[in-house]
Amino acid sequence: MPINIPRNLPAFSVLQSENVFVMSQDAALRQEIRPLRVAVFNIMPTKIATETQLLRLLSNTPLQTDVTLLHPRTHTSKTTPKEHLNAFYKYFDEVRDQRYDALIVTGAPVEIMPFEEVNYWEELCELFEWSKSHVYSTLHICWGAQAALFHHFGIQKFPLETKMSGVFPHKVVRPHHPIIKGFDAVFNVPHSRHTYTRLEDIEAHHSLSALAVSDQAGVYLISHTSDRMFFLTGHTEYDLLTLDSEYRRDSDAGMNPVLPFNYYPNSNPDKTPVNTWSAHASLFYSNWLNFCVYQQTPYDLNDIPALVI
Repeated sequence: MPINIPRNLPAFSVLQSENVFVMSQDAALRQEIRPLRVAVFNIMPTKIATETQLLRLLSNTPLQTDVTLLHPRTHTSKTTPKEHLNAFYKYFDEVRDQRYDALIVTGAPVEIMPFEEVNYWEELCELFEWSKSHVYSTLHICWGAQAALFHHFGIQKFPLETKMSGVFPHKVVRPHHPIIKGFDAVFNVPHSRHTYTRLEDIEAHHSLSALAVSDQAGVYLISHTSDRMFFLTGHTEYDLLTLDSEYRRDSDAGMNPVLPFNYYPNSNPDKTPVNTWSAHASLFYSNWLNFCVYQQTPYDLNDIPALVI
């Protein structure tokens, strides 16, 4: 089904060239249906790449989807053109009085810092609290997941000795949950982070469940008992060459990065990687939007019940 985005957004032409069903806003206005309203709070430095990756996956919705791109007012992006942000993004405080079927909070390269030292931490906490009454289902990714777990449940992150970088096998531990319906028993997910969340800390909270884990990468997918909050520690949205660009960026900066695990053929960075995770990514987002959003969210968004943590 189509995602509704501005025709001049860079993602529009990219996705159209991939035969992804995108619809311009003027065409969407002629359809007499209520689209899913999805907000994306994008705090990745590579905003244009990240928005394209997520919009590609959101194209698997069961209904026309309106997407609102958000970024924090309390942080100035150094890597995304101001013209792009002014044209396609809103500040969180500009939509505070609105309601959404779904919200995605992306990762951010600030995981080594204490949460409270991130310059937009207070604004992010306001977003987390707002989401409990103004959003039906929220998906948190990587550092966004760690931040939400800390804010809502006091769960800490811990440093890794070396960066968790690569494509890791995961196994389903709760196969009957609708968000992992149709998953293979083992599936791959990219990870790119310097910190981790302990499985025992998740299991200590009766309202949280680990749905999928990795022997090497640890807990991956976590759900709240309400099925209105999900937490991903990896980057299932990554493109084929995202890990490659991160590895080469860090190499050029003299950081001597670890070679991404299970990524380059024969562990040779001169060879083109093979994508082994996109089918899982597509199914995951389709399941989330279908089973956890579309089939559950009220038709009138004013009827969204407040989520009690």
